[in-house]
Amino acid sequence: MGAQVVMGAMLQCSFGVAPSSLVVLPTNKVMGPTPAANILDSKPLVNILPFGMCQSLANPMVAAATAAALGVLTPMPCIPATAAPWVPGCPKLMLGNAPALESNSKLMCSYGGVIQVVSPGQVKVIDG
Repeated sequence: MGAQVVMGAMLQCSFGVAPSSLVVLPTNKVMGPTPAANILDSKPLVNILPFGMCQSLANPMVAAATAAALGVLTPMPCIPATAAPWVPGCPKLMLGNAPALESNSKLMCSYGGVIQVVSPGQVKVIDG
């Protein structure tokens, strides 16, 4: 089981060139120091912010720019295209009527990228 993901978690897309931060609106009614996320916090440009430049040829803007450059891969600005929720989530903990988002969950972009959690936004301190 992974760590629970909260507002400010760092995300990375397999086709993005820069990390991004997760935005969690306080609609799940679970607040700690920061709002906790569930698997439905996957809306592009609301929860999932751009990852700098996109390098996926499945992205029409990248494909057009690459064709114009005679086949040389030409990254274009990232515009996340997430249509489904995060998977798998944590079925043992429900937040706002959906499973909680944990750090080992993945989110698929319609352009072929896999978005994953690099840092869940909170840390556990273990006394030694």
